[in-house]
Amino acid sequence: MDNQEDYLQLSGIQHFMFCPRQWGLIHIENQWAENYLTITGEQLHERVHSQNVEKRKDTVITRAMYIFSRSLEISGQCDVVEFHEDSNGININGMDGKWIPIPIEYKRGKGDSIEADKLQLCAEAMCLEEMLVCNINKGFIYYGQPKKRTEVIFNDDLKNSVVNNFKLMHEYFKRGFTPKPKKRISCNSCSIKDLCLPKIEKVKTVQEYINDSLKD
Repeated sequence: MDNQEDYLQLSGIQHFMFCPRQWGLIHIENQWAENYLTITGEQLHERVHSQNVEKRKDTVITRAMYIFSRSLEISGQCDVVEFHEDSNGININGMDGKWIPIPIEYKRGKGDSIEADKLQLCAEAMCLEEMLVCNINKGFIYYGQPKKRTEVIFNDDLKNSVVNNFKLMHEYFKRGFTPKPKKRISCNSCSIKDLCLPKIEKVKTVQEYINDSLKD
């Protein structure tokens, strides 16, 4: 797949880990609805992306950097990439010296869905590794409510999980398959719960009704 317009959205892995059906409704069926949580999250990202590239001593900060991976067939944006000057780093076009890139993702809330956030950040790092031909060992997630960074180490388990989940997402996307609804605690905070109709899973099929009746 050479056309990057056909790549999956990198940020979709966060939706997929939160709920595969939510991801299917948004990314396959193009259904979406706003709620308080999504709006405040968008506002946080807008504040981050509204600032320009800046330099602070030995750190260059870029925002809304476009990234992609041909091997994973994904593309998206990094909220922030910090380039730290370091003799063990890599050469970057247009910048003197050597630099170590560190991706930083901004999230609202307290980090309750931290595993999904880790996978998204790791996917961003894997894109940067492929684009810049380097190794990235760690990144950070900034959570809006505690207003602090959480360090994420990109180990093999995390990277393998990114690869495996995107493989499944590509499979679903090519089939046009949206997973069936499954009631979760997180349904109450989902912006598309009215579109998803999670209660439908409780409705029996005709065959199930007949089978249950025969058992009685």
